[in-house]
Amino acid sequence: MPEKPNLMSGLWPLVPSGATGWLLELCGDGITGFMPPALPDAVWVLNAMYEHEQGPADVSYHEYHQARLAEGSVPSRIVAGMDLDAVSVATGGGLGRARHPGPGWRRLRWAELARRTGDPVVPDGLMPSYRCFPLAKKEGSWPLGVIPPTEGSLDRETWNRLIAILTQYSPAGPDTRCLAYYNPLVLGASDLDNLHVRTGRLGDAEILYDQSEADFSPSNLWADDRSWVLCTDYDLWATKVAGPPALINALLNDFEIEAVRLPWAH
Repeated sequence: MPEKPNLMSGLWPLVPSGATGWLLELCGDGITGFMPPALPDAVWVLNAMYEHEQGPADVSYHEYHQARLAEGSVPSRIVAGMDLDAVSVATGGGLGRARHPGPGWRRLRWAELARRTGDPVVPDGLMPSYRCFPLAKKEGSWPLGVIPPTEGSLDRETWNRLIAILTQYSPAGPDTRCLAYYNPLVLGASDLDNLHVRTGRLGDAEILYDQSEADFSPSNLWADDRSWVLCTDYDLWATKVAGPPALINALLNDFEIEAVRLPWAH
């Protein structure tokens, strides 16, 4: 909508990229997002996945795509003379923002899928990513009846709930001053040193999800007093939240958010 960029600039104006300096010192490189250590505690908020009410299909996304190619209903993907469909697998996974897909679908908890398949929720030593749930997939491709988590962005429902909990556990509530950083990859930027940072109220954070410059939730969002910081890495299926124990416990025990501790990535 034409008014959204003006609304964004009014509520969340750009600030100098030096605002991320403390994160650079604390975390190192932030090209895919500044990944914080525990401050003093931390938890991983998992992106949502969904399952059709009729259950997983025997056919995988890759098998379905190959069948459509064979019947000619979709064109082959040819890049620089190479047939990508001949050398790649259609996994079913996506990148960027997501939301509940609508009627006929229900949220599939990671814990439920782990019980069903025998996979761990997150394998030891790994972070939440495409490498999770190998037993749920057929040769790397998800069943058509499952929409896996997307990489690099919180889904809308989890974002909204996370912001509500952060508001509850921030001393200034919705008036908490925050900063939001979008890494160059989500903006399609070629200048990796031109960091994109905005500042605004936590109570106005909903607009950050729909801002026109990126199809992703912010890579980092943190309170101006640095009492908490979250990171949604471009390559991962989850957001790390670092902050006080009361906030972390609230996320672990929330009825809507699904969160896990990863001792090896604390």
